[in-house]
Amino acid sequence: MKKHLQFSVKALNSFNIQAIAPKIFFPTSLVELTELANKHFTHFYVLGEGSNTLFCDEKTPVLIKPSFKGIELTEDNDSFYVKVACAENWHDFVEYCVNKKIYGIENLALIPGSAGAAPVQNVGAYGVEVGDFIDKVSWFDFSQQALVNYSNAQCKFSYRDSIFKQKLNGRGVITHVYFKFPKIWHPIISYQGLSCLPPPVSAQDIMQKVIQLRQEKLPDPKVLANAGSFFKNPMVTNACFKALQQKYPAMPFYPQSNGNVKLAAGWLIEQAGLKGFKEGDVGVHEKQALVLINYADALGQDIVKLAKHVQQQVMKQFNVQLQAEVRFITQQGEVDSASVGKG
Repeated sequence: MKKHLQFSVKALNSFNIQAIAPKIFFPTSLVELTELANKHFTHFYVLGEGSNTLFCDEKTPVLIKPSFKGIELTEDNDSFYVKVACAENWHDFVEYCVNKKIYGIENLALIPGSAGAAPVQNVGAYGVEVGDFIDKVSWFDFSQQALVNYSNAQCKFSYRDSIFKQKLNGRGVITHVYFKFPKIWHPIISYQGLSCLPPPVSAQDIMQKVIQLRQEKLPDPKVLANAGSFFKNPMVTNACFKALQQKYPAMPFYPQSNGNVKLAAGWLIEQAGLKGFKEGDVGVHEKQALVLINYADALGQDIVKLAKHVQQQVMKQFNVQLQAEVRFITQQGEVDSASVGKG
């Protein structure tokens, strides 16, 4: 199995944060995953493409970067079934599907990261979540040293969350994701930016428009180091929303089926006066307030400090707590963002 000692991860995270991994492994088979399971590491982190990861310390825990590759396609009269390995690039997979006339995830184009990471966060954009199309997920459980298949229901998908981010976090590795795409396709174009597409709308049209919108709104990590949307859109009670709406009638909002209301985190940050805010090597993007930037050679703690400042200012003005979507990784492994930086 390919491995390295004292390995710089600067090129393996989109924040371009310099940190050193004491050990990093690149398993490509179940045999190699079993070998890793037998090592019983005290602290480790499973790394995809590093597009949603913030290394907070100058050293990381042991890193496992699965390198399973491949896509398999089958079909029946009603549906397409696609099995994708965890290390396949997510956007490449979206393009593969659209080019094969397999429709449903075109709204999720240009989301950075790997296919294996997509279920962990239940990535979503423009009215679609990846969990809408996942049939099952193959998970290598370190304690059992065996593959376990989790059905869609067992994955416990919710807004930017899943069982892999909660109960199963740190207990194994996603090896493959199985998708089911109905052959009867209904375009999702109700989201702002897509509703202007002239009929008839194709999946290719939607994918290209999503790519255009994301490129206009979000900075390229290869140009400005960032991890995309840093914070989740907060959920508040309807009563809380009504009180805020009286004070801020132009506030964007998205009613939820459970009666709560989703607010736009980027709008809250902008209204708190932080759009374009910069301190040292880090700052809030001047066009999209939901994105935090490493402009030069910032440390992970610099990003942590900025994130906490943003949370404090939004709380001060709106009494709304922002939660990080980005995963915070210390030398001891993944931690709750609220605990980072405390003495």
